[in-house]
Amino acid sequence: MDWDKLRIFHAVAEAGSLTHAGETLGLSQSAVSRQIGALEAQLNVTLFHRHARGLILTEQGELLFRTAREIFSRLAVAEAMIADSKDKPTGELCVTTTVAFGTIWLAPRLKEFIELYPDLRIEMVVDDRELDLSMREADVAIRMWKPTQADLVYRKLITVHNHVYASVDYVTRHGAPQTIEDLDNHALIVYGEEAPAHFNNINWLLEIGSPDRPRAPVLTVNNVYGVMQAVASGLGIAALPDYMVEGNPRIVRVLPNIDGPSFDTFLVYPEELRNTKRLAVFRDFLLRKVADWHY
Repeated sequence: MDWDKLRIFHAVAEAGSLTHAGETLGLSQSAVSRQIGALEAQLNVTLFHRHARGLILTEQGELLFRTAREIFSRLAVAEAMIADSKDKPTGELCVTTTVAFGTIWLAPRLKEFIELYPDLRIEMVVDDRELDLSMREADVAIRMWKPTQADLVYRKLITVHNHVYASVDYVTRHGAPQTIEDLDNHALIVYGEEAPAHFNNINWLLEIGSPDRPRAPVLTVNNVYGVMQAVASGLGIAALPDYMVEGNPRIVRVLPNIDGPSFDTFLVYPEELRNTKRLAVFRDFLLRKVADWHY
């Protein structure tokens, strides 16, 4: 099988479009189409169903795509190990975590890491969905839950605690609640109906002290970073992870005697990358940052 054609097929299958694959590969749409047609002729099968909205893999195409993904994944590992055979960690490291944790906690700490290891290129992907590390959608993840896949290595990072917060502006205008019952008379902001299943009772603020008659929120947001921004604007009160308000002068803790649910965060990576230098230095850096961070 022609290697160049397989590479182009892999790009088209991932993109679902000849045009988008061509942009990634630096080829024209017609050139990509010719290569796919030639591969289909060589294999004597149809690899894609073509329709107005894009391309869909046929059954034979799915089989070839799964094989191609595995091949390119193994090649990426080999490339990383070759790069790690040098004295200094080099190459690329793709790190993924949630939007809130990546934006607020991780991103500000990457400057120091990049200065320590200038030959490493970091790609940070913030996404509240779980990227597939086994299929190399990322190299390493910081997750808000313990992984269940047997081929993934994980290590606990920090325990995240949740408390009740409001903005200085909100407290100035409406006062701070003094008791749990006072929450009945305040504007509450919560995550929303599609809260991640990994989090236990993420909207506990609606029920605490009133389990039989949950409070009605003034706003629901399906991203905790959005909840924090709404709180900072002065809209209302919300339960937030403590790390999100660290150093934010606009947000203050209210009901200081009330503790919300806590959860552990984990550094997660594929077993095959365990001994690579680029991952080892990133892991050690994060563990130092965690040891120095208390909130």
